[in-house]
Amino acid sequence: MSKKQKQNKPKVHKDLEGFDVKVDTFGELQSTFEIDKINQFLNKNVDDKKLRDREDIDQPHSDDH
Repeated sequence: MSKKQKQNKPKVHKDLEGFDVKVDTFGELQSTFEIDKINQFLNKNVDDKKLRDREDIDQPHSDDH
């Protein structure tokens, strides 16, 4: 096996340990995590600049305690 074929696992956030996504023969995504868990992680950890100034949605609380 050449060096290019070896794939080391990337460093990931501790909440995403074991996360894997594959595309099956029908073009559907197969994931090791439920979409709700992925969405919760993204809502908590990723700032969506398109939604920053919207008043009709709940803004995530900062953890600056």
